[in-house]
Amino acid sequence: MPTTPLTVAVLGPGGVGGLIGGLLARDGHRVICLAGEETAAVLDRDGLHVDSTAFGRFTARVEAAGELREPVDAVFVTVKETALTDALDRIAPQAVDGAIVVPLLNGLDHVALLRERYPAARVVAGTIRVEATRTAPGRIEHTSPFAVVELAAPAGGAASTAPVEEFAERVHEFAEQLRHAGLDVAVRKDETVMLWSKLSFLAPFALLTTRHADGIGVVRTEHRDELLAVLEEITAVTKAVGAPAGTAALLAAFDRLPATMKSSMQRDVEAGRPTELDAIGGAVLRAAETHGVHTPTIARLVRELA
Repeated sequence: MPTTPLTVAVLGPGGVGGLIGGLLARDGHRVICLAGEETAAVLDRDGLHVDSTAFGRFTARVEAAGELREPVDAVFVTVKETALTDALDRIAPQAVDGAIVVPLLNGLDHVALLRERYPAARVVAGTIRVEATRTAPGRIEHTSPFAVVELAAPAGGAASTAPVEEFAERVHEFAEQLRHAGLDVAVRKDETVMLWSKLSFLAPFALLTTRHADGIGVVRTEHRDELLAVLEEITAVTKAVGAPAGTAALLAAFDRLPATMKSSMQRDVEAGRPTELDAIGGAVLRAAETHGVHTPTIARLVRELA
């Protein structure tokens, strides 16, 4: 069933933002991509070209701009953590006054940063599990068979105020619109559990594939003892912050991944770009220190990659 068209801004139309923007534009929504002058010119002229394992090949028409100066219904923040502070200058706070703001960055610290800059109640923590890369301006390659988005909605219930309940309902409606565009979307009640559910997987994946410069298949076979050590440590940290975790379940998830799958951190190193080492590994180490959890293997990997 068709959904009501939205106006959605995408800050950072790279692998993740380009895939989401392309799917939404293909589904009939107005998409404004916020990017540098060169990328914006390409997007205005040629649109977004998506080559996807799950969604096929298609081109979607989008608008592009250097700054967002008009109100929108939703904003996806999909830049790398290393570029976040500068990128936020592209979005005037008044443009997101009534919008849902969804950051899909790795790590944890960006959520607080966005809530300081924009109306805090409008920032909906989100995660995405996907392997997608920008191969050139406006060209997105999506190689994983999945693109799973999670959103943390404000909790409703008897003690909730009407505005909170109304916004929670809006987040659920937005999730349904994303599903209609093709994404696998779930809405979670507990933001901490949601964020750590991803980080407990991402940190071992990013640190180990980057350290050994190979796909996850090599890591889980040739470096399995090290993988197990990291999973035990990340499980201990995750439990300490109040999120459920289990080493066996994490290991099973790693064993199901395509053997050639790489992390975005690994791709950044290969391309000579700054990495999100602090946002991923640093976040784990800071939480471990706060809660008194010993993480020698993770600490060593972070040191070696620094």
